[in-house]
Amino acid sequence: MKAKIRKSNHPGFTLVELLVVIAIIALLLSILMPSLRKARSMAARLTCAHNLKQISLAMDFYLNENDHFYPSAQDPVSTEPAYWLWMGRGWRFLVEPYIGVKIDPNNPSILFCSQDRTSKQKFESTSYAYSMALYHSPEQIDDMNSPADTYANPVLSIPQRNLDVANPAGKILIGEWLSSHAPIANDPGWWTWEGSRNFLFADGHILYLKAKNIHPANDRLPDANLTIRGIKGTDYPP
Repeated sequence: MKAKIRKSNHPGFTLVELLVVIAIIALLLSILMPSLRKARSMAARLTCAHNLKQISLAMDFYLNENDHFYPSAQDPVSTEPAYWLWMGRGWRFLVEPYIGVKIDPNNPSILFCSQDRTSKQKFESTSYAYSMALYHSPEQIDDMNSPADTYANPVLSIPQRNLDVANPAGKILIGEWLSSHAPIANDPGWWTWEGSRNFLFADGHILYLKAKNIHPANDRLPDANLTIRGIKGTDYPP
């Protein structure tokens, strides 16, 4: 006796239907991918901003132990290789004791932004620059009018006190040197009106700013090193 073969009432997808489903999935992915990339980029930017928050805490500890004077040393702080205190690899040794880990190019800790594609090879894995207006007097800063004054002509360092910052909400303390979250070709750091960066201000708040929104400094660039009137001046409204 032969068994009866039952026909299914639920036939499979036809080739045309499968192609339509695949096309819909591809369309949805094409719509969602930019949003996903944007979300990942924003998450990375917030992580790098969080680094600045941790650096701010380390700086507060430093200030409390040094009579409210900002980190200071005579430039250049190293000659082989040559770099100055405001550069990330220049000021790291002063805040390292307050970060709690040994910092070096292989272990940059909070001094490295994960979206920074340049600093690992070029700047010893340091992504953040420190305003030299915090270790020179306003008069000294106002005598400097060129980016070259920040790395070629040493001037006697005069440490400044945080209590003397005229506008803590408007004076940049530390910021990302490069526009890592909005990359630009041949990025020259703070010496360009292009790009956007995270900045830590003297009052402890952090903002992500376009370079074009920062006030021109003495070198006519958005350069927090040479803020007009130094610590008495303002880099960004108010």
